[in-house]
Amino acid sequence: MPSTPTPRTRQLIEQLQLQPHPEGGWYREVFRSAGQVMPQDGRPARSALTSIYFLLEAAQHSRWHCVLSDEVWVHLEGAALDLWTWDAADGRLHSEVLGPVSTVTLPQHVVAAGLWQAARPKPGDAAGFTLVACMVGPGFDFSDFSMMSPGGSEARRLAADHPQLAPLI
Repeated sequence: MPSTPTPRTRQLIEQLQLQPHPEGGWYREVFRSAGQVMPQDGRPARSALTSIYFLLEAAQHSRWHCVLSDEVWVHLEGAALDLWTWDAADGRLHSEVLGPVSTVTLPQHVVAAGLWQAARPKPGDAAGFTLVACMVGPGFDFSDFSMMSPGGSEARRLAADHPQLAPLI
């Protein structure tokens, strides 16, 4: 069930000029370096670094997706963020909680290139949203991005091994 956007969420979407993201939530690219690098995996030249704002409302999530470059997530404002990574090669699942520095949260986490990842605001947090910045290097290109296919082998395996995370597919 969709939630009603909070006044702060509406303000951030407008002020930061965010647009809907294909994986869920809202985003806007804010930096793309002019410098180019050649990825070691045979992809064509990419910007050295890209950066976006990414906002998830309370009822939204970032669907399971994979990026072929390293991605740094940095918590900026709002609810703590549950961030999961899953290695399809060995089935290892890892979780982090991003938020202000505390005994249970840290503000930053790096997702290694090629890992499946998904995220959602901590359920029940009064903020009603999470705002993060995501930096990708070599820079993000939609041709290096894939979302988990609901009927695919990865989705079936993830759902069987971690049924609580299947709704994020």
